Amino acid sequence: MKQDNTKKKPAKFLQKGKYGFLRVIFSRTGIILIMLAVQFALITAAWVWLNNAFVYVWVASIVLSVMLVVHIFNDESNPVVKLTWIIVITVIPVFGLMLYLFVKNDIGHRLMIKAYADSQKRTKKFVKPSCAVTDKEIDANPSFKGISRYLGCEGFSTYKNTRITYFPLGEDKHKELIKRLKAAKKFIFLEYFIIEDGIMWDSILNILKEKANDGVEVRVMYDGSNTVQKLSYGYHKKLKKAGIKCKMFAPFKPFVSTYYNNRDHRKIAVIDGKVAFTGGINLADEYINEKQLYGHWKDTAVMLEGDGVIGFTLMFLQMWNLNEADESYGKYLTSYYSVPSDGYVIPYNDSPLDNDLVGENVYLDMINTAKDYVHITTPYLILDNEMISALTFAAKRGIDVIIIMPHIPDKKLIFDLSRSYYKRLLESGVKIYEYTPGFVHAKMFVSDGIKATVGTINLDFRSLYHHFECGVYMYGTGAEREIEKDFYDTLKKCEKITLSGLKKGKFIGKLVGKVLKLVAPLL
Repeated sequence: MKQDNTKKKPAKFLQKGKYGFLRVIFSRTGIILIMLAVQFALITAAWVWLNNAFVYVWVASIVLSVMLVVHIFNDESNPVVKLTWIIVITVIPVFGLMLYLFVKNDIGHRLMIKAYADSQKRTKKFVKPSCAVTDKEIDANPSFKGISRYLGCEGFSTYKNTRITYFPLGEDKHKELIKRLKAAKKFIFLEYFIIEDGIMWDSILNILKEKANDGVEVRVMYDGSNTVQKLSYGYHKKLKKAGIKCKMFAPFKPFVSTYYNNRDHRKIAVIDGKVAFTGGINLADEYINEKQLYGHWKDTAVMLEGDGVIGFTLMFLQMWNLNEADESYGKYLTSYYSVPSDGYVIPYNDSPLDNDLVGENVYLDMINTAKDYVHITTPYLILDNEMISALTFAAKRGIDVIIIMPHIPDKKLIFDLSRSYYKRLLESGVKIYEYTPGFVHAKMFVSDGIKATVGTINLDFRSLYHHFECGVYMYGTGAEREIEKDFYDTLKKCEKITLSGLKKGKFIGKLVGKVLKLVAPLL
């Protein structure tokens, strides 16, 4: 049957060029801004309606704003987030007050919290499988015990007998993923933030259709923001017709809600419970350099084989069943495929629906426990006070802290904001490099040649606070040395950023970065 390619490209007005402005409007950020504008319009209408009582309303709003500022100040949230809200409420007391109340009491967000909590409860009995490392063995490894204990408290088991394969480029990961998909016998689970028609996705989709036709259970889940630019709104129905089970996470619907701010940013592939992939690589052509939007695209991924795969299987099923009744997980989670190997792995995820900043805490632990070095690659650098303090303290106590950032940004305003953090870090001894061939999308930390994490978590508020994310922590697996080698290979293609060089930067870019810093936690 001839493949339907009628909707492979977005509408002309969504493409680049003179229609770029409309492309921005119909982007994920644009949609959220439009929703906020609608909200402000409704508030303004109410304001006009109460015009005769304007003075009383204004005074009441000031009093409520002061009370709210006191409440926020005593809240247990992050100080930077609290400061941002206080600024918003102080500068625009009426709108700021209403916006804060709306965000904190949004029914859509509350329903998502409940659904996620219910999904976690349904899978609780599978969290600690028989193949997980025992507490006794964890206690016997003092340098690893702390992070293992912490992630265990958050519901993530530690595994051994898991081989790690590291991929320094998207092309390398894609080649192996295709190979593993072709070998699938029982089930294929794919969960990706971005899926876009093109060479990469078409090569995967053809295999998925064949496997589904052969009786392999195939499930695909992608974030609802894809329907704005990447895929048609009903694309999931096309996949279902091909025998592929498919879901959109948080599809856009005609109501205003902060629900849309919590995107599924994870990238997970699980095949037969034997193999799992994660990392920064989405299913679109720029990730394998089949098309170049911002120069060469540098991204990374890892493949797990063995007991640790169960962690990613569980993550996928928890998200898949977010809004469904319980199903039998046994056939996916009770068969283990041990692969003799060194070290330990901990697959973990982070949710914006609780008060536990798992992704940030893993990063902070690596920085704070480093003995010689901690090396970082990230596409964005928008930091809270805890992360700034950890990085600067590590550098001042003699740890070699190096951060690789992109030189060609995908989002100019966000790049200006990221650069606004450079000065303080450089003054404390942190070294910053920019990848001159293009864009770095890799999210990874490696430290002391023995520990590393690779996943989907950027160093920005959106990843650390607002998105669903995932990663894998590795200790003594051997892959850490490969990651470090790739880091130094990448460093050879980078430009070192200096304080004198920063001073020569464009005034507008510096100004934009400083202004955006005021609202960075809300971006």
